[in-house]
Amino acid sequence: MTTKFLFTVLLAMLFLQSCDKEKEYSSVDEVNWKKRMVHSTLPDSLVQGKTYLSVYSQIYSETEHRIHSLTATVSIRNINVSDTVYIDKATYFDTHGNAIRTYFDKTIFVAPMEAVEIVIDERDEEGGTGANFLFDWRIKNTSNSPFFESVMISTSGQQGISFTTQGKELK
Repeated sequence: MTTKFLFTVLLAMLFLQSCDKEKEYSSVDEVNWKKRMVHSTLPDSLVQGKTYLSVYSQIYSETEHRIHSLTATVSIRNINVSDTVYIDKATYFDTHGNAIRTYFDKTIFVAPMEAVEIVIDERDEEGGTGANFLFDWRIKNTSNSPFFESVMISTSGQQGISFTTQGKELK
């Protein structure tokens, strides 16, 4: 057998093996959320809140028939210098309001001045053009509410696009 033939067979095998991997649409491993879980009982005096955050995993390009996929980095920020923020749930919804996935549904902590991120892969098209998150959280009544922001980005050739959205606290 020739070296060229062996190289071609090896390359084909590597390609086929890479196709067998499961889809992985978030770079944030569930193990990381488990490390952040709160295992003690939280005080009843904590104030509860909800925040809505729009996330564009796709946008229209040129016409409504051409869609461009984006990578979204969702940032959960504790803007308190000395108080911890507790996030009870982070749910990702598609354009039609259907829940796609819940990243965690057991309370996690975000330390003072810390940021925690969720990354929506560019290949994840489930959210569509109107994707969004809903976060349930708790803080001390003297603390600042957590700050939620999303940065969407994509590059193609020498073209690039990026923009941000900010969360809106719900009543």
